[in-house]
Order: sequence, then C-alpha cells, then structure tokens
Amino acid sequence: MASQTLLLLLFLSSLHQIASLETLIYEGFDENSEISREGSSIIKTSHLLKLTNRSTNIVGRAFYKTPFQMLNQTDPQPYAYSFSTNFVFSIVSPNSGSGGFGLAFTIAPSTHFPGAEAGHYLGLFNSTNDGEASNHIFAVEFDTVNGHKGDADSEGNHVGVNTNGMESKITEPAAYIEEGTATVKDDFRMAKVDAVQAWIEYDGEKKTLNVTIAPWELPRPSTPLINNYNLDLSNVMKENMFVGFSASTGQETSSHYLLGWSFAVNGVAPSLNSSNLPNPPPKEEDPSSFPWVQVAVAILSALILSLLCLLIFLACCKRYMDFEVLEDWEKDCPHRFRYKDLKLATQGFEESQLIGVGGFGAVYKGVLPTTGTEVAVKRIVRSPFHGMREFAAEIESLGRLRHKNLVNLQGWCKKKNDLLLVYDFIPNGSLDFVLYNPDNNFVLDWGQRFNILKGISAGLLYLHEEWEQVVIHRDVKTSNILIDGNLSARLGDFGLARLYNHGQASHTTNVVGTIGYIAPELTRTGKASTKTDVYALGVVLLEVVTGKRPLDSDQFFLVEWAIENYHLGQLLEVVDPKLDSVYDAEEVELVLKLGLLCSQHRPDYRPTMKQVTRYLNFDDPLPDTADWGHFGSNSSSRMNSGFLEVTSSLRTVETSGYLSSISMSTKSMDAGR
Repeated sequence: MASQTLLLLLFLSSLHQIASLETLIYEGFDENSEISREGSSIIKTSHLLKLTNRSTNIVGRAFYKTPFQMLNQTDPQPYAYSFSTNFVFSIVSPNSGSGGFGLAFTIAPSTHFPGAEAGHYLGLFNSTNDGEASNHIFAVEFDTVNGHKGDADSEGNHVGVNTNGMESKITEPAAYIEEGTATVKDDFRMAKVDAVQAWIEYDGEKKTLNVTIAPWELPRPSTPLINNYNLDLSNVMKENMFVGFSASTGQETSSHYLLGWSFAVNGVAPSLNSSNLPNPPPKEEDPSSFPWVQVAVAILSALILSLLCLLIFLACCKRYMDFEVLEDWEKDCPHRFRYKDLKLATQGFEESQLIGVGGFGAVYKGVLPTTGTEVAVKRIVRSPFHGMREFAAEIESLGRLRHKNLVNLQGWCKKKNDLLLVYDFIPNGSLDFVLYNPDNNFVLDWGQRFNILKGISAGLLYLHEEWEQVVIHRDVKTSNILIDGNLSARLGDFGLARLYNHGQASHTTNVVGTIGYIAPELTRTGKASTKTDVYALGVVLLEVVTGKRPLDSDQFFLVEWAIENYHLGQLLEVVDPKLDSVYDAEEVELVLKLGLLCSQHRPDYRPTMKQVTRYLNFDDPLPDTADWGHFGSNSSSRMNSGFLEVTSSLRTVETSGYLSSISMSTKSMDAGR
C-alpha cells in the first residue's frame, strides 16, 4: 500500500513538473522573474515591467527565458499546438498627442532580433526582412498610431494580427463587445484608460484565433473583438519558441508597461487576479482640467502668439539676408540637408568628431538633431579637377542606390563652396582595420568571414545586374568594405564609380584603383568593366582567407602565392593562422578556388557576379579545375608589369581611420596597404 502511495505521489509530482513547463504566471515582476530583457526594458521597484520610456526611436523587449514546445512534429502532418495568454498592459502617452508606437505580444524562435528597427516595426523586423517567411514570428500588436504603410486605421489605436511582418492579416479598432450583444462595440483609446487587459487564444485543431480586450477594471467580454479568425500557424511555428513582448517608439513616444502576464500551451492560461497586480502607472494630467489654469493658458497663448509673430518676422529677414540662390543642378538633387543641422550634428565640425581624412576632405561622426540618427558627414574641399556639377551627377545617380550590403548615401548639403555628403554611420570600421590592425584583439572567425564575403558579393551583384543601371565600383578592396554592428559587410566609397545602361559597354578610359587590386587589362586599355570589379573581388576573397595583403612587399604577390600553393596541391596551407585551424574546409577551399577563378589574367575566364553568388551559396558547383592552365608560371611577371604600368597614372591618397571607405575623392594606389 505504501509503495502504491509513493508511486502515486511520484506520478502527481511529474504531472506538476510537466504543467509548470507549459504554464507561466506573473502578477507583477521583480528581479527574480525568469524574464530576459533587451533594449530599454527595466523592472521597476513598483513591480511594473517597463518596456519603453519616452525617448525617441527606442526598442524594449521582455521574453520568458525558457522556450515552449509549440509545434507537434510527431504526426505525419506537423501542426501548431493550441495556446492562450492573458496579460494587462498600460500605455502612457503625452497629452499633446496619441504617442506611439505600441507593443506586441510575440512568439519567436529567438529572444534576439538583430537589425530590428523601432517605430512601426515594433523592434521585431526591419525594411529588409519585413514579410519574410523565414522570420517565423507571430505577433498581436496593440498600436496607437496609424497603420503600417498608412493603408489602414488612419487614426491608429488598433489591434492587429501579424505573421512574419508588420502588414496585419486582420485589424480592428480597439473596442470591447457589450454584454448581451454580439456586435455592439464600445470603442476606447488604449492610451487613455489606466490599463488594458487582453486575452489571446489559439485553437491548434480548428486553426482559429480569438483576441479579446477591455479596460482592466471591466469583466472579460464574452464575445472576442477578433472572433474565430481562420489562421494556420503550422508554417510559422518552430518546435521550440520563446514568448514575450516587444515595444517601440518613434518620433511619437509613449511609455509601455506590463502589469501581469500568464501563458499556457495546450490549456487555458491562468486568470490574473487584479487585486494582486501592481497599480497602473499614473497618467499625465491635462492642464486644461484645472480651471485656474485656463486663464493662465489664454494669457500665455496670446503672449506666445505675439512672440512667434516676431520670431517669424526676424527669421524671414535673416533668411532674406542670407538667402543663397540655388543653381539649376541643385534643384534636381534630392535629399538636401540643412547646413545648420549638419553643423549641429557634428558639434560644429569639432576635431573630437573627426573619424577619417581622405583626398577631398575630412569625415566627421554626427548625430542628426531632428531624428537622433548617427551619420558620417564628409566635408569636401572643392577641387579644380572635380567641380560641383560632377559631384551633382554622382549624388543624383548614386544617391538612389539602396541595398543592405552598401553604405547608403542619405543626402547632401552645399554651403557656398563647401559640399557635405551624409552617409550611414557604420560602427566597426573597415574590413582592413578588423583584419590587420595590431591593436585590435578581435579576430573574425571563419563563419563571420564567410558571411562577410557573401555580403560583399551580394552588394556587387546589385551594382552590376540588379539596379536600373550598371554600376562599376572600380575600387573594391578591404578598406572600402565596412563592418556594421551585426558583422555584416557594407561596400562603400563610390567616388570612382561609373554608370552606364544595361546592354551597353563601359566607356571609362582612366586607369584608377588601388595597387594589388587592379586587373591586368586595365593597364593596357584603361577600360574598366564589371570583370575588373570581379578581379578585385577575387583578391579580396584570397585576402580574407589568408589574412595577407595583396602586396606585402616587392617580392610577395598574394595571387601568385595562392596559385603556387594550388599547383603544389597544398591550397589549404595558405589559410590565416589566426583561425587556429578552426574552419569549414569545404567552404574555405571553395572561397580560395573562387578567388583564383575571379583573379585570372584573362577577363573572359572570370565569372559574373551572379555566378559568384551562386557558387558561394553552393547553388552551383565550381567549374572543373582539373586544367587551370591559364594560371601560368609567368603570372607573377604579368601582374608585376601591370602594377608598374599603373604607378605613373595614379595619385597617391593617404587615408586613415573609418572612411577611406566613403570618400568621394579619386582613389589611387596605397602601396603601404
């Protein structure tokens, strides 16, 4: 009898453990809560979980630390498990507006969202991955500004159901259904009530979703706001998923709070006891609600109106005195910044903000006062051989390039004879700096290097084949490749770039570039093409694998050295020792052979960028390398001759720090690099 009782207790204990793994409940939060937080998210002493404050363009996330099993993969046809959640949240917005942007209950395969943006993306997506099926993200958004892409709910204050992106599958203005009716809705503004209680229920068998909301002091409505919406999450869910919340602000701001939360898989989430929850955060008082303030407001309004009229009059006078007539070419160039904004962003072009010096001027780090965005501002000194009209042509054309693997030109400004170019700010500097700076203790592992090389190739493919015109970069090298915060590659410096229409031939005749990366045919014809970019990419491929510069001395040529080791059957002997033999041999061998293929002497032997990207993604096999006879023993003399031919035709430009890579100047040989 005792043994049977013991077995029963053990069985009940195991059931409790299983249930605890499938259910969570928080009625208030503290530092012992099993919640991982990112961004602006904090737990206050009042036991409120605060996701965002009233700063602009921030993201706050809070996720339960342990993933839940959300997908049944044992059946022949995998299906998403049922789940339900109950939570109470509060949005505190300024009295002057609706605030923004909102928060979202989220189920995702990870608690990290690299590159996710604030504003309408709610810290979950960005403009590049928005809508991609590979995201595997389910979200119910509680938004207080107008809908994503402005196509719905122009006044905001809505509930939306999203999968893998911010374009909602269904949206409803925030409301609850009156008891005793099936359709009569009582609208309310989520940012104006003390707190909002929400219930979300998904039936995995019926593949339907219910979403119910109400002000938290009211009982739960019997009819959901979103009722029995058909939704199959089988392709969205992975086997193990994290649950939590993400919120963001933009130029409109609100503080977003969570008071309590429960969640369950294959069961009903425990109900939250309102008496156990912390008090909602106080709302901002509207000064107009105090009678004695109304008179003061009227007097102040009259004074402010008079002062504004005076300021407008003075501003018009100043603008008339300082007005600069625009030239015709300036009117055709978009994205013009105000000089005073760029001066303020760079602290008056203070030397402490200097991050690089190039052939045409200096580069400063700045923070735009209007958006808080970090930028790099190139202050160009006017040159007699490259006038303003030539710069205008580059701004007008290259300023429209947009790709995640390019350093994007945001805009420009002209002040008398100064030209300012505004670029994305890339925090980790150049690939050259990361690979070779002796003071840099960080070593890129092979996975990071391989990802960087694929990013460079994707950027060049966009320039050569995917944009409206063909863009020849003409100066592909490691110092012109920047590494962003996600360790992804961004190709920059379009100062030498040339454009022509698809189906036509390039008409460039000047030999420009950087020694070590210049294709041999350039020294004979001076005619750049997409194949000369491919040659330079081939050198970069070899450089990233070997950790050696293209030209370490008068006696060492990287391409020649790699060819010799290839013919000796010891190609992997050239791999960078700093990798400590930790790498994927198949990937490394592919990159080395592809580097040799791209850097061949004859341009017609080199692949296109579309072929290069397919090789790197293992979509196509490399050409048969059994007979690569065109890698002759005299390749060294050919390359050496090519380097000597260009020496007399290039001007040396000393660059330093961050932005040799976004200089708009005419680059040349950098023999020391």
